[in-house]
Amino acid sequence: MTNNDVLRRLRYTFELNDDKVMSTFASGGYEATRVEISDWMKKEEDEAYKNLVDKYLATFLNGFINLKRGKREGPQPEPEKKTNNNIILRKLKIALNLQDEDMLEILDLADLRFSKHELSAFFRKPDHRHYRECKDQIIRNFLHGLQIKYKYSLENFD
Repeated sequence: MTNNDVLRRLRYTFELNDDKVMSTFASGGYEATRVEISDWMKKEEDEAYKNLVDKYLATFLNGFINLKRGKREGPQPEPEKKTNNNIILRKLKIALNLQDEDMLEILDLADLRFSKHELSAFFRKPDHRHYRECKDQIIRNFLHGLQIKYKYSLENFD
């Protein structure tokens, strides 16, 4: 799963327009332009498509944490230069203030079942013996579960 896919899905799920995406990036410490955002949102086949580098995705996710939880006091965290699905999952957990049960419920909405122990392995340090790499399929299903929980459930109440 590409960084662009993650950004695209989060934008869709939480109905973030260009201005909101730009302010989210700014909150994380990067002034993204409307043109950059447009290029990141394009499909890979499009000539204007630009790859969203890891540092910018980490910046966006830090800004997303600020958007959802409020900016914390003091210096803001530096965005990671290299991201992986485990880092993305952790940042989404923080941003949405999710507990393990919430995350398991979201994965269950996407028909993916995990135990608490399996889930906690994604949040361990890489050198821990029970650390587990979060595969693309898991992050894809988690983002789909977020869509079901946050987007589709809200549309049903209109």
